[in-house]
Amino acid sequence: MQIKLTINGKLKSLEIHPGETLLETLRGNGYTGVKYGCGTGDCGACVVLLNGRPVNSCQVLTAAVDNESITTIEGLSTMDNPHPIQEELVKAGAVQCGYCTPGIVLSVYALLKSNPHPTEDEIKNALDGHLCRCTGYVKILEGVKNAAERAN
Repeated sequence: MQIKLTINGKLKSLEIHPGETLLETLRGNGYTGVKYGCGTGDCGACVVLLNGRPVNSCQVLTAAVDNESITTIEGLSTMDNPHPIQEELVKAGAVQCGYCTPGIVLSVYALLKSNPHPTEDEIKNALDGHLCRCTGYVKILEGVKNAAERAN
């Protein structure tokens, strides 16, 4: 089955299987910042932006997003040029193993685009569904608050 997706600003024609998830499609095409965690939409490791909104890509069939726009962490930053959200998370000590970080960064990016001055409760709501086994979340909240301040 042939579909078209705009991935990180570039139009792509892709051959997919009818039951293929967006996670499988992205990873199969080299977007390895999208992580497989639970496969049930509970951990947030696979979050990407679909038309600017965070979605669990393990729960989205690729065929259902034909002609849509996808942003992965690779579209937001590079290793040589990290996004300010990533920099603030690192400064706050909110990154250890890093497995959850791409999904968190994309959710925070979407939050700050729609709400540049989020309250702590709004930040917590945006991070709901992201599991981090390393940091205990306090440092993640600190990093997000710092990123919001830096953006303003």
